[in-house]
Amino acid sequence: MEYVTAVPHPSSEAAAPARSGRRSLAVALLCGALGAALALLASRQRWAEGTATVAGGAFPLTAKGSDVTGVPAALAIVGLAALVAVFAVRGAGRLLVSGLLALSGAGIVTAALVAASDGSALDDEAARASGDTSATVAALSHTGWPYVAAAGGLLILLAGALALRYGGRWPAMSGRYERGAARPRRTARPADPERPEEIWKALDRGEDPTGA
Repeated sequence: MEYVTAVPHPSSEAAAPARSGRRSLAVALLCGALGAALALLASRQRWAEGTATVAGGAFPLTAKGSDVTGVPAALAIVGLAALVAVFAVRGAGRLLVSGLLALSGAGIVTAALVAASDGSALDDEAARASGDTSATVAALSHTGWPYVAAAGGLLILLAGALALRYGGRWPAMSGRYERGAARPRRTARPADPERPEEIWKALDRGEDPTGA
């Protein structure tokens, strides 16, 4: 019995890197955009809440993510800019921008997790509300929005990792738009010496009416 070994077609082998490049590009764009949107959205939500004693009564206090830390929102914008810039550069420049994209995501994760248990923003609010610089907030609690911001940072970090791994296969922006091969220039037809109007038209066009 004879066994036939299947030999992969050269065209299929050449197409495999292109397909993986397109898939990684789509995933990176989705992760980067979604991660930045989550981080920006979470920064506008309530991260912490508590109460402060003012004039003998309890005064409720809340702090948004942007009040606790501005790092996630700022790095989300940096990440978006880096995601777009990945397609504007090639070679070493693309590696640098991809690294910046990944670092932006890592920074968002770190800042969000650190701020998840931070009550300093509410302590400042309590001090302003009571007029006592030593006042602190009571019944401090935190919401889940810091972890939403951290999840957005993870998505941006994933987009950066994909750009570092597969970015060399991605297309780049070009300032030129090719419309196909240049058409050959048409050779001017010699003007008819018996028709003076053709001679004048050829002279107006800067052509030699004799066709020489």
